[in-house]
Order: sequence, then structure tokens, then C-alpha cells
Amino acid sequence: MNHLDTATHPEPSGASASHGHGAAGARIAEVAPVGYEGPMTVGRKVKAYVALTKPRIIELLLVATIPTMFFAQQGVPNLWLVLNTLIGGTLAAGAAGAFNCYIDRNEDRLMRRTAKRPLVTGEVSDREALVFAWLLSAVAVAWLTLGVSVLCGVLGVVAIALYAVFYSIVLKRRTAQNIVWGGLAGCMPVLIGWAAVRGTLEWPALVLFMFIFLWTPPHYWPLSMKYAEDYSRAGVPMLGAVDTARTVGAQVVLYAWATVICSLLLIPVGGAGWVYGIIALVSGGWFTYHCHKLYGLATAGKPTLKQAMYVFHGSIAYITFVFVGVALDPFMGGPIF
Repeated sequence: MNHLDTATHPEPSGASASHGHGAAGARIAEVAPVGYEGPMTVGRKVKAYVALTKPRIIELLLVATIPTMFFAQQGVPNLWLVLNTLIGGTLAAGAAGAFNCYIDRNEDRLMRRTAKRPLVTGEVSDREALVFAWLLSAVAVAWLTLGVSVLCGVLGVVAIALYAVFYSIVLKRRTAQNIVWGGLAGCMPVLIGWAAVRGTLEWPALVLFMFIFLWTPPHYWPLSMKYAEDYSRAGVPMLGAVDTARTVGAQVVLYAWATVICSLLLIPVGGAGWVYGIIALVSGGWFTYHCHKLYGLATAGKPTLKQAMYVFHGSIAYITFVFVGVALDPFMGGPIF
């Protein structure tokens, strides 16, 4: 519900009405509307609704959820439990994404990278998107509560609120540190996966939570460097749009080191073995190296865009490798200590 926008990001009514005003709202009239061509078929409408859920983010969240459940079980968990957790988690992440598309629709109309989102093209109306987000939220929470556990249902509510309210409404337009704290939403799948298996939250789950939390800035800030002009036009203070490449590179390096150190804490805290340890250390070293390379280019005043995108895509490979290690560890990992 991450943090993970990896990949991997008309006027509103109600509480979010203020988003039509300010710098971004004042420039809406300057941007030509983006329409869609051809008839609106059922298939096209369904595809537009799916796009509202931000499927690429959901894919990344599932990468974290399933291995966490295997690690929590220390083996293969009940497959019906896994299925129900994945369905509920997917619906919750999709609901958060739909709320985000609704809240950000004015800014999205100003940015090239979001020009094809359904609320920008008009394939889905504002009202349809809002109703869809609420319905999806209700189904997600009900599914997690009834199909998994009450605790997972509560965590699902928290995950949606963190992304839709705390990040999208409160933080995103107010601070260049928005993605840091906004990344909390992307950390929730590991807590939901762990709680689904164990019925409670324990220290290993919190280590994985913090791992994703610390990973989010070095994942997203390089992408914000590429789309700095977009964010500036929309009035969104992403770090890559408001600070120098050198500052962004330095922050990316610091968070990368913190992320790798946190990943290794799963060994003493969660009892992870040598298979996980090797995968986490090697992939973490590779990721950190490329973060340092980005900082080195920025410090030397050389072009950084290509390396920034390499770090962005590399961060996705890195987190995937770590969670593959999490999934494999119960079957292949002997204890280190």
C-alpha cells in the first residue's frame, strides 16, 4: 500500500476540497484536458477501474506478504489463509490507491507521468472513483476481518488510512520528507501477513516493517529526480524536485545503509539463518554500492539521471531478493548463532 509507488504515483467535495486550491489548483486552467478516444466499452471501463488501484504497487506488496507468512509459520502456512490474506490485502491496497488517485487528481492533470490515469483521461469520473474507493475499502476490511482475523481487519483500516489520509492529504504537499513517513502504509502488509499466521505482532514482524520503512526513501527519491519538473509544476515538494542531486544522493546513501543494517537484524531478532543472511548481505551490498555511485556522480557534477533510475529499479530487485530469502529461510536456512 507502499511504499512502495515503485515501481514504483473537477473539484472534490467534502474534506479534501481544499486540494483544488493553492498552487496546483491555480494552474489547472493552464493545462489542456486529456481526453480519451473511441467508445467506452465495458472492458475499457473495467481496465480503468483496475488502473485506479495501482496494480504495480500491489504486486510489490504481495512480494512482501507471502514470504512473511512463510517465515512466521516457519514452513508452509494454511493455503486458504494465504489466499484470504492476499485477497484482503490486495483489496485494501487497491482501495488506498483509488483514494490516492481521487485526492491527487488535480496534481495528476499537471504531470506527464500521470497523464494516463483514469481520472485525468475521463474514463472514470470523480464520483465513480470515490464511490469505488469506499466500496473497495469496505469489502477489504470485511474480508480481512471475517476471512482472516479481527486484528488483520484493524491493520487493513490503518493501512488504508495511512496512505489515503496521512500521506495523500496531510504530508504530500507539506514536506519534502513526505515519502519517508508516508511509506508507513507500504510497511503494513508484513504486519498483516504476520498477524494472519501468528494471531499477534512480534519483533520479527517489526524488523521487516522497519526494513520496508527505511527502504522506501532510497527507492522513491531517485525516481523523484527524474520527474522533478513534474513535481515542481504540480506544487508537490518531493525531495528530488526541491533539493540538489548531491543532497538527494547523500540521503539515499544514508537510508540504504540503514536499510541493509535493519535487514540483518532479522538474524538475531527473528532467528533467520545463513541462507537469508547471505542473500540479504550480498543484495544489500550491491544496492548500497549503486547508491554510493549515484552520490559520487552528483558530487562530481556529472549527469545522474541514468544512475538514479538504475537505483530505482535496483531497489525493487533488492527488496525482492531479501523477501525471497525470507521465504526460503525456513526450508534451507540453518541457524547462524
